[in-house]
Amino acid sequence: MDLSAAPRKGLSLFALIMIGLGSIFGSGWLFGAGQAAQVAGPAALVAWVIGAVFIGMIAMSYAEVGAAYPLPGAMARFGSLSHGPVLGFITGWAVWIATASLIPIEAIAGTQYMSSWSFGWARDLVSDGRLTGTGMGMALLLTVALWLACYRSVELLARANNLLTLVKFAIPVLAVGALIASGFHTGNFTAHGGFAPNGWSAVLTAVSASGVVFAFNGFQAVVNLGGAAKNPGRAIPLALVGALSLGLVIYLALQVAFLGAVPPERLAEAGGWSGVNFASPFADLAKLLMLHWVVTMLQFGAFISPNGANIGNVASAAYLAQNLAETGFFPKKIAEVHPRYGVARPAMWLNLGFSVLLLLTVGHSWEALASVVSAAMVVSYLMGPIAVGVFRRTKPDLPRPFRLPAAKILCPITFAFAACALYWSKWPNTGKVALLTLVSVPIAALVLRRRGAGSLRRQFAPAWWMPAFLLWLALLSALGSTEFGGHGVIPGGVDIALVALSAVGFYFWAVRAGVQAHRDGLPGPDPVTGAADRPVPAPRRSETAGAVAA
Repeated sequence: MDLSAAPRKGLSLFALIMIGLGSIFGSGWLFGAGQAAQVAGPAALVAWVIGAVFIGMIAMSYAEVGAAYPLPGAMARFGSLSHGPVLGFITGWAVWIATASLIPIEAIAGTQYMSSWSFGWARDLVSDGRLTGTGMGMALLLTVALWLACYRSVELLARANNLLTLVKFAIPVLAVGALIASGFHTGNFTAHGGFAPNGWSAVLTAVSASGVVFAFNGFQAVVNLGGAAKNPGRAIPLALVGALSLGLVIYLALQVAFLGAVPPERLAEAGGWSGVNFASPFADLAKLLMLHWVVTMLQFGAFISPNGANIGNVASAAYLAQNLAETGFFPKKIAEVHPRYGVARPAMWLNLGFSVLLLLTVGHSWEALASVVSAAMVVSYLMGPIAVGVFRRTKPDLPRPFRLPAAKILCPITFAFAACALYWSKWPNTGKVALLTLVSVPIAALVLRRRGAGSLRRQFAPAWWMPAFLLWLALLSALGSTEFGGHGVIPGGVDIALVALSAVGFYFWAVRAGVQAHRDGLPGPDPVTGAADRPVPAPRRSETAGAVAA
């Protein structure tokens, strides 16, 4: 089945940028500034810049492979294309889990902001920062309603998303102007402990655990849905740059407005930024400043933004599940596409079931889920730079509409950055995400054995670096400094150096494993050219690891 045939109706570059921007402006702007300020104080501004640089590096590696392989749900397939079916399933599983988890989180965010409405039933949606039974019911209703809205076609998705994104873009811009005009207190940026009251380690934690990475994660929608664009090779990199650039500008403006608008007396009463804890950050702040029209606008935007972002999440998660079915690790029926509407409806049913399960079991608040899901997102980013390194070596003649500059240097640095971001997510989040990802390993073994795929040792050989990497990082996280949730066995500074240096070693191991997988013929025929890979010459003993990564 040609995965791209059904949905390829010709999304324009503008529509693709709107899909990316719409996913970026989900619940992140509603909660991110407040959470980041509470963790890092005014230095949260630095966290947004670091997060944008990190996500930009990841996105550009995915721009090269995504433009070369413009397949819907492509992020679930890169592992299979570079290392064979086992790693393809492990990384596809991680991407699917991270993306499908966004669906209930955005519904929870909309429900939490609805609790600031003046209606009695709305105030009963949240109690002590957690959804009540009524709140869970509302979040479930929003999840199902958005799912139904995306049930017909990708064309409907694009038309609805364009309008919603323009509205979502206007609301935070107006909120920033209103908050700054209400009284901007420059002293807030240096009072109560200075610019970085909780230290620079808190800034790094804010990148991973306070919604920064979560906010920028919308770039994945561009890669996953870029195959439906009119000219994917040109549209994917341009849409990534456009969506991320606009997103950074608005998020910095929101953070500046929030930091400057908090009344100094309220900041003093809270004992500094760590004590400033708003359930609905911007709406509660606007109420405090008596900006009633801003409160109304934010309440409307809080309903539109998460649910608008979920349009891209629902479609992306469906494509990801569809691709996992195409590789044989999910039931084949999940990949069936509706002949008229071009939507994989069985995949959408699977994602709806997963969303409801997550909502009913652990989805009690946005804050409770955001830190764990952010770490899961980072795991899903790992394949981008590695795929670039492998394909540069094994597919030198592959058409590349976009070519990542200085890839020999940027790819290992980007992978090391991703490893650090996962570490900054703090223990035990790192352990939880590692465990959740590694659940896929025994599933892969069972599926391959039932399919009679031959030697499991040969099939698993290119993939062992991933379980080893996750277990190693979880161990470092548990033993690392207390600033990142560890037990303090490894002192601060040394822990991050160990993570970064060891990650570079894992990167070269992963690239070498991918090159060997192509020699063994595990990835199979190229889905774009339709041809088998040409034999890759075995490296001479004098070759360095860096040459292998080229």
